[in-house]
Amino acid sequence: MVFLGTGVLSPRIPMLEATPEGEGSKAARKPTGLQVVKSPRMLYPQPKALTPSRKDVLDLTPWLAPIVWEGTFNIDILNEQFRLQNVTVGLTVFAIKKYVAFLKLFLESAEEHFMVGHRVNYYIFTDRPAQVPRVPLREGRRLVVLEVPAAARWQDVSMRCMEMISDFCARRFLKEVAFLVCADVDMRFRDHVGVEILSPLFGTLHPGFYKAAREAFTYERRPQSQAYIPPDQGDFYYMGALFGGSVSEVHRLTTACHQAMMADRANAIEAVWHDESHLNRYLLDHKPTKVLSPEYLWDEQLLGWPGVLKKLRFVAVPKNHQEIRSR
Repeated sequence: MVFLGTGVLSPRIPMLEATPEGEGSKAARKPTGLQVVKSPRMLYPQPKALTPSRKDVLDLTPWLAPIVWEGTFNIDILNEQFRLQNVTVGLTVFAIKKYVAFLKLFLESAEEHFMVGHRVNYYIFTDRPAQVPRVPLREGRRLVVLEVPAAARWQDVSMRCMEMISDFCARRFLKEVAFLVCADVDMRFRDHVGVEILSPLFGTLHPGFYKAAREAFTYERRPQSQAYIPPDQGDFYYMGALFGGSVSEVHRLTTACHQAMMADRANAIEAVWHDESHLNRYLLDHKPTKVLSPEYLWDEQLLGWPGVLKKLRFVAVPKNHQEIRSR
């Protein structure tokens, strides 16, 4: 899992080290080098070295990154590890134009299911700050409204998210939070989404392609684009609606994707799935240290509820995208 397994063995998955009060932000605790974190006495089932937690799914990538499914982690152990470090998690979401209408349900469901028991900063990027709803927040959680301009095309709104996240990582996120979770607003939290997702760099399996061969992935296939991935390459297809990691890693990812999109624009080309195409190129070259299963990104209306998914944690809200984007 995040800290009790691969974190001890792999230098790519650091432990958390508390920052003394007065040094930087009091809210954030930065992930730094390896550190032994001693848990209090807890009672839980013993893990069995010869008994896998799940036999029906892949739970470890070839580069030894965990794939997070229900039944592969003990949230009580993980919660205690993070509570000892007093970590603050940032959740970014873009509510541009009419998409501000999804904010109330998004925030209310996040208060019920997202990082419960931990410190959270909600960062709301919007062009309509006056329409951001007032949602009661738990102790240790706050809402920050970041006013940003809209764009004429929804594709430009989507692609500019990388630039804005990169910009604010440098301007404030590095000082305020240890981890960033970047999510789409037209979703709701339906079940627990907690510290089991946190890692230096994580992506989420696309619900439409988690069973598909790489040749079927809708990668950018034109060599002229910076997002190009040939048919004989690719690990998974990651969806742009949920990704994240430590602030420094998210800063690197969003900066690289923005620069790649600017290079494409200079060559008069636009990747087939815009920022998501560039995200997939980046995560092919920079392997994520954790991968979230489709439990963490699902559309029950389109895909039903297959038995391999024990829980549906973060789900699409029924909507008419074209109608919303035209307003």
